[in-house]
Amino acid sequence: MGIKITGVHAIEEALKDISYGSTLYVIRGEKRNINLEKLALSTGRTVVKKVTEEQLNKISGSSSHRGAVLDCGASNSTFKGGKLKEIKVPDFISILKENENYLVLALDSITDPYNLGAILRSADQFSADLILIPERRSASVNETVIRVSSGSAQYVYISYVVNLANELENFKKHGFWIYGADMNGSNSYTSDFSKKSVIVMGSEGTGIRPLVKSKCDFMVSIPMYGHIDSLNVSVSAGIMMYEYRRKYTK
Repeated sequence: MGIKITGVHAIEEALKDISYGSTLYVIRGEKRNINLEKLALSTGRTVVKKVTEEQLNKISGSSSHRGAVLDCGASNSTFKGGKLKEIKVPDFISILKENENYLVLALDSITDPYNLGAILRSADQFSADLILIPERRSASVNETVIRVSSGSAQYVYISYVVNLANELENFKKHGFWIYGADMNGSNSYTSDFSKKSVIVMGSEGTGIRPLVKSKCDFMVSIPMYGHIDSLNVSVSAGIMMYEYRRKYTK
């Protein structure tokens, strides 16, 4: 089996560009996912198999599948019709155009797949051009992330990097300014984001690691007025991307 997708919206998005060899599993006798069945069959690349709820639990690995599981096929270890839109940093940099604006989001030690899924959903909505994810000490895109993102994970370019600090230096060399999200930073409402910006988000517990923080040109904070002194990192990432898009629209 390949990567398995649950959640109606995530499955619908995956089926729009699915590869051959995929299978949609649904519970025999249930009609709640009949539209998914029709959509899967209409692709001409997906087989529909009806199984018992117990069998579907085993296929999914849990009982939270809501009656349908899409297996993208053994050859599809990543996603976008079975494959993620992965790109290497040098390849991304090679296609940059001098007079255009670019928004890159760098995730430092984001280990919770639910947070990563929510961040990718916001990244799609705010049209982030690239997401940088360290290969170590970070969540990677899996079935949970895709489900939480409601399928948005397949529309965002992702680059897994060995050394995030080094990559930030690399982006600086190509005209980017680095903005770190930090409670002690300047007000995000008045921050003057550059045309080419990398926004760095750290973990909720410890924030941005010192070495990565040292590569940031500016630290930016989100003004808050409630009783809790911090926001969920996925909410913060959405706000930071919005602040950038207020100035630079696609």
